[in-house]
Amino acid sequence: MAVDSVELQPAYILHHRAWRDTSALLELITPGYGRIGVVARGARSARSPLRGLLRPFLPLLCSWGGRGELFTLRRAEVAGRTPELRGQALFAAYYLNELLLRLLQRQDPHPEIFDAYVQALGSFAVQPLEAVLRVFEKRLLEALGYALVLESDVHGEPIEARCRYRYLPEQGPERMQGQGGISGQALLALAAEACDNAQDLRELKPLLRQVLGQYLGERPLKTREFLIDLEGQGRSGHD
Repeated sequence: MAVDSVELQPAYILHHRAWRDTSALLELITPGYGRIGVVARGARSARSPLRGLLRPFLPLLCSWGGRGELFTLRRAEVAGRTPELRGQALFAAYYLNELLLRLLQRQDPHPEIFDAYVQALGSFAVQPLEAVLRVFEKRLLEALGYALVLESDVHGEPIEARCRYRYLPEQGPERMQGQGGISGQALLALAAEACDNAQDLRELKPLLRQVLGQYLGERPLKTREFLIDLEGQGRSGHD
């Protein structure tokens, strides 16, 4: 992909690492260019105007140029305030970043994914964390062409809230007997992005983990392990 110059594109940093003596390698997500890699030359030097700006979850306007897989960051400025992220919400935000790094190809723009990411970061402070995560995961799968089937079963029949279903990969829900699987109510709640019921959220979590696992492969997500540890600590603290 050849890019002579891109000026002040909205962006967030998904990942950064030191490079050479004073530079940094960044992975950005942008609405118009998707996930891109840039080198921020001299960004870690004491006099760099970029010093202090290149951190996750801070909305930026970035300018870059170059050709190939790795561009040169030419300018970055703050475009807003960093959302309030503490404790589990902070780890959840890093989980979003890791999902995007694992599932997005470079230079494959999905404006709807960028919008879903921005909305999720802003929602952690005002909505249940698990609800924000499930809606983001749903939207991410949809944008990548792996949309969940949530309103009809494998036979084309409408999902019924009081029925139980097993979710068949790449097919959808299949009605089942007994108390296993997932409720139709939970499926319909996710379809409507109205996941405010604790039981629905408990049932949706393994469903999304199952479906995402098909595309993530066998390598576990590091941030998911942190979240599991935190959840365990929270439960033991209430025992």
